[in-house]
Amino acid sequence: QVQLVESGGGLVQAGGSLRLTCTASGSIVSPYSMAWYRRTPEKQGELVARISATDSTNYADFAKGRFTISRDNAKNTAYLQMNVLKPEDTAVYYCKLTQRSAAYFGQGTQVTVSS
Repeated sequence: QVQLVESGGGLVQAGGSLRLTCTASGSIVSPYSMAWYRRTPEKQGELVARISATDSTNYADFAKGRFTISRDNAKNTAYLQMNVLKPEDTAVYYCKLTQRSAAYFGQGTQVTVSS
C-alpha cells in the first residue's frame, strides 16, 4: 500500500501564492508518476497538473503559466507551486501516485482564495 499526505493549503488573498506538498510513503516502486487534482462541490476530480517519472509535465489550461509541478524522488514528494491565485482556485487539492497501473490518492488539503 501507498499512503499520500498533502500539506500547505490555507487561506490566501487573490493574487497570492501557496506551495502544496504531497509526500508518499509505503510500498513505492519506481517508476511512478504523480499528479495534483482538485475538487469542489460542483466539480469533482479536476486534473491540475501531472509529472511523469521522467519529469515530463502537463497542465490543465487554467494552471498554465500560474502553477508549477515538481518532484523530489529522493523524498518521494511532489510539489505544486501556485501563483497568482484566483477565487475560482478555491478547492480541496489532492495528489495521486500511479505505479504499475495502480493509483493511490491522498485526502487533500483545502485551498481558499479570498477576493
